[in-house]
Amino acid sequence: MAEILSQQEIDALLNNIKSGTEQKIESSSEKEAILYDFRLPNRISKNQLRVLRSIFENFAESFSSFLVTKLQTVVNINVTSVDQIYYSEYVLSVANPACLFTFQIKDTDVKGILELNNDLALSLVDKLLGGNGLGTKQTKIITPIEQKVLNVVVERVMQDLKKAWQTIDNMEFEVERFEPDIDFAQITSQSESVLLISFEILIGEQSYLMNICFATFAFDNILARLSSQKLSSIRAVKHYGKTAREVVSQNLSAVALPIQVELGTTKLSVKEIMEMEIGDIIRLDTKLSDDQKVRTGKHILFLGRIGVSNNKKAIKVTKKLLEEK
Repeated sequence: MAEILSQQEIDALLNNIKSGTEQKIESSSEKEAILYDFRLPNRISKNQLRVLRSIFENFAESFSSFLVTKLQTVVNINVTSVDQIYYSEYVLSVANPACLFTFQIKDTDVKGILELNNDLALSLVDKLLGGNGLGTKQTKIITPIEQKVLNVVVERVMQDLKKAWQTIDNMEFEVERFEPDIDFAQITSQSESVLLISFEILIGEQSYLMNICFATFAFDNILARLSSQKLSSIRAVKHYGKTAREVVSQNLSAVALPIQVELGTTKLSVKEIMEMEIGDIIRLDTKLSDDQKVRTGKHILFLGRIGVSNNKKAIKVTKKLLEEK
């Protein structure tokens, strides 16, 4: 059936004929065709990808703090991309030999791959063994000894992933094995989609890459939970029903705090200290009837009376000085 022209298009055509010119009339209804892959529609929506990015940004922050402590240098980790691609595309992007650690989420069918760039892996090994991280190696193959050293880092990655995913559910991430060849680290079929999270790790002035790849075919239950939650309301499962103030107060209440009892003070000259002998008595500027100061650091918390309780030295609080706000 021929397309029916509008009156405006007919007028434009007649004007072009009269002027002897020919112009292409573009219809406002024409739109660029978008290719659609009928083999496998995207499993993860854009909203879910945003939540996932937030989760892995929390992971990156926690993991970078660990590396700062271990490597004693400045470390920054950025999430560069959160994409879903075919597993076959991911396989083609992995170098050979590679530094791959396969892992799984306990009690689920979800499997994944932690890919450390070879230069990153060798730099971590060098720094963890006391080097400057700038050493060179003729081959990129990770030896069994280097694998053992890297296990410290990989186990911490699993712990930080668990901590980051507590916003959704309590999940145990377990390392399965090391693989230098992507062909032996099969976590799904070539035609299935995978969730690929890429990180840029800046150690000093050096930049490295790290990837985490999840098979999404077994991710449906977890993705369903992502759909039913709003990012602004995400809170760790164990903290449901509590306000942020209650959570912080609960954690602070369990912090151990060193307490000291100040029995008294006095001033001695260096000469008097040098001439002191066993059995000498130092006279303090306080009396037995005075209350003693109970302090932590520079802050005086309480006043109290010294005594004995159950054959142990003790102090009875008589006054509270640091009031709650």
